Amino acid sequence: MKSDVTYDLLIIGGGISACVFASKYLKNNITKKVGLIEIGRGLGGRSSTRISKKYEGWKLNHGSPNFNISNSKNNHLLQRYIDELLENKYIKIDDSEIFFLNEDFNLETKKKSELSSGVNYLSLDSMSELSKKIIESNNLKDEIDFFFETLIVDMKFNDKRWLLTSKNGDKFKSKFVICSTNLLLHKRSLKILNVNQIPLRKAIPINSDKKIDLLLNLLEEQTFIPRLTFLIYTNKNYSYKDNYSKKQRYFYLNNNLEKKYRFERIIFQLQDNKLGIVVHSKNAELINSYISAKDEEVFKQKIIKNFNKLFEENSLVNKLTFDEKISIMKWRASQPSGLAVPLSLQFSRKSKIGFCGDWFEGNGFGRIEGSILSALILEKKIRNLIK
Repeated sequence: MKSDVTYDLLIIGGGISACVFASKYLKNNITKKVGLIEIGRGLGGRSSTRISKKYEGWKLNHGSPNFNISNSKNNHLLQRYIDELLENKYIKIDDSEIFFLNEDFNLETKKKSELSSGVNYLSLDSMSELSKKIIESNNLKDEIDFFFETLIVDMKFNDKRWLLTSKNGDKFKSKFVICSTNLLLHKRSLKILNVNQIPLRKAIPINSDKKIDLLLNLLEEQTFIPRLTFLIYTNKNYSYKDNYSKKQRYFYLNNNLEKKYRFERIIFQLQDNKLGIVVHSKNAELINSYISAKDEEVFKQKIIKNFNKLFEENSLVNKLTFDEKISIMKWRASQPSGLAVPLSLQFSRKSKIGFCGDWFEGNGFGRIEGSILSALILEKKIRNLIK
């Protein structure tokens, strides 16, 4: 990174919230110099897609295979944006089957969870492609510089300018900063980034910006739901027991089943006549068991065993063989839980920094709905402030 380059705006994080914000911002500020910094290999964040290098031909949506919008407060800004995505054919209504499993292994279709209430939507391509299409829709002249596989570990704010430093030592200068991730604001950054002070706290000392002080104090109480995700690449002959042909199919476990089998939800994803399976778990025992496992292959066999027990008497799902291929993901960017941050703390004019993501208050807290809405609100707030 050239030390003499100063951006008008740097966005930290490449999830769907960052992409929505960047797209809307560029629509109204086409002359501004913008950079986006993301730790991953591409866009999407928790709503991204794993394109397997080891198992050729597989492309699984592993975080959020779809997303739901409840919009219970009838927010017109949010509704207009969802309508825009539909009109552009970036998304469609997801009419896939959703089942809720109870202790008797009966299939119930009427219940709703926080991940399926309201209207469910599905990307017409992969979830990563959705984020990419969103940001490209207004990045018509390639105004954004992308920096992937870049982890910011240090922040400084001097003379009304930001200086960000990556783990590799790259320097980024900017007039304004937008954090779509709260990693640099939360105490979990101490362990993950191996630093001795929360980066934003280091940049903005206590009592120098009351809004930042309040934001950091509230985030101190926000917790996160750790998850393991199992991506199962089935053998070529694996299929359903019935003739279901839609792209996805969802199975949610009730609390008792989740405790017993340690799975939260299971998503079947059809692609190129192959049936991939994504299994989510937030079970602490299973996560700890994985961390302490001496033999990962033995651990994977236990996952297949649990899967087969769960669907043993199921009329729709076949058992897996024990030679199915599995990859395991342990999330660093986990779903926020507990205390949500008020939207009134989204932007500090004094410190020239803004925030968006699913960690803000509202019905979309912890979900893509919250990510999108907070990005739309933030962009509207600061549309004419970044000069």
